[in-house]
Amino acid sequence: MLVSVLVPVRNEEQHIREAVAAMRGQSLDGGVELLFADGRSEDRTRALLEELAREDDRLRVLDNPERQTAAGLNVCLREARGKFVARMDGHTVYPPDYLALGIERLRRDDVDWVCGPQIPHGEGRWSRRVALALGSRLGTGSSNRFGGEAVDTPAEIELDTGVFTGVWRRETVESFGGWDEGWPVNQDSELAARLLAGGGRIVCLREMGARYVPRNSPRTLARQYWRYGQYRAKTSRRHPESLRLTNLAPPGVVVVAVATLVAPRALRRGARAALVAYAAALAAAGAQAVRAGHGSDGVALPAVLATMHAAWGTGFLAGCVRFGVPSRALARLTGLRRVRTVRGARETT
Repeated sequence: MLVSVLVPVRNEEQHIREAVAAMRGQSLDGGVELLFADGRSEDRTRALLEELAREDDRLRVLDNPERQTAAGLNVCLREARGKFVARMDGHTVYPPDYLALGIERLRRDDVDWVCGPQIPHGEGRWSRRVALALGSRLGTGSSNRFGGEAVDTPAEIELDTGVFTGVWRRETVESFGGWDEGWPVNQDSELAARLLAGGGRIVCLREMGARYVPRNSPRTLARQYWRYGQYRAKTSRRHPESLRLTNLAPPGVVVVAVATLVAPRALRRGARAALVAYAAALAAAGAQAVRAGHGSDGVALPAVLATMHAAWGTGFLAGCVRFGVPSRALARLTGLRRVRTVRGARETT
């Protein structure tokens, strides 16, 4: 068995057939097994997978009683027999040479994790608008994990913890004990932080870009980004080097918005000016999208971006309350250092 594909799924009835077809269509010299960990789906996901498994003995359906992604990945990892493992998602369509390209790059023995850009592809009105937002820097910050259908980037770039699925040697993932199940979301970023701290390398290959379908309603988008923000705070506390300055922008917007209502009068004026500047940036992004021919989707873009920022920022602040403030990460970004005395000498930390 050359490669085991690990796929945690839950309630993916709408996209699972297309996703599985792309997985079964991988062009690769060597054995492939497709391991699906179903998180007790409440729709027809499991029934569809079992039907597909009867057609193709490379596909196995496993049970994920914990119903969360990291646990599902570990369920699959324990059953994996391949020399390599790849994570794939049930609402994403991967190119036919995704596995071959990833394995070929790993075989050069100078990287530990190979992935491709996440290409947003909207299906439905709101999903289209989210895909449009993810095509702008206001939607992605400094992350390099996202790409477009025609990505004008180098063929290969080095990544930090902003990753999207990927391919590994199985022994690499097993050496880290798999995915930490304390991270129901953001588990790839947490694993990436551990790998990088150990001297590992992660690269993103343009040709491995995979088509991802964003959420198709404001409510599900807000919930998704609230959870992203919350667990980014937890990751930042565990791994201070993983926090980027741009990660502080959404919680900053939330704090400024609250300050316009409750701050002392002298500060309230500055907060309102900052909020007006933020609104102007959103409006400019929407106007640019309309000029580019996106019509009503461009008109709605400011609302989509504001939803993403507010949900992520509020989630990050909630994560600081729930898991503790990532003080070391914040000190690193702001250049602050604590000075303590050790045996009569000053030590900077």
